[in-house]
Amino acid sequence: MTTLKNVLIINALSSGATGLILAIFPSYIAGLFGAAQTMPFVAVGIFLIIFAAIVFTQGRKNPPSTGWIKLIIVLDTLWVIESLMIIAAEMFGLTAIGYYSIGAVAFWVALMAFLQLKGLRQLNIAG
Repeated sequence: MTTLKNVLIINALSSGATGLILAIFPSYIAGLFGAAQTMPFVAVGIFLIIFAAIVFTQGRKNPPSTGWIKLIIVLDTLWVIESLMIIAAEMFGLTAIGYYSIGAVAFWVALMAFLQLKGLRQLNIAG
């Protein structure tokens, strides 16, 4: 059974892993994306590591804070919207693999947001 806590932990682990990869290997990722600068990848990596820590903390709470869960869902939703804008406008002149990667991550984040929203609604019904 998919519970809110499980989804939060999965979100935290996937966000944290992505953040670490971006922060530790920015030159490699920038090369795949066809980007000249590495700092944006490091910055996004650091953001994701902090985000993952917040999500993980909420996933371990019993019950998680509905206010924090709402914020996590909003941040995930904004990530998806911004990703779609980057892809649709072909911003930053990235490679195809860059745009496909952004799209794949956006799909995953949208799934996390959907499952978290579903879990939040179940939490509100039970509470």
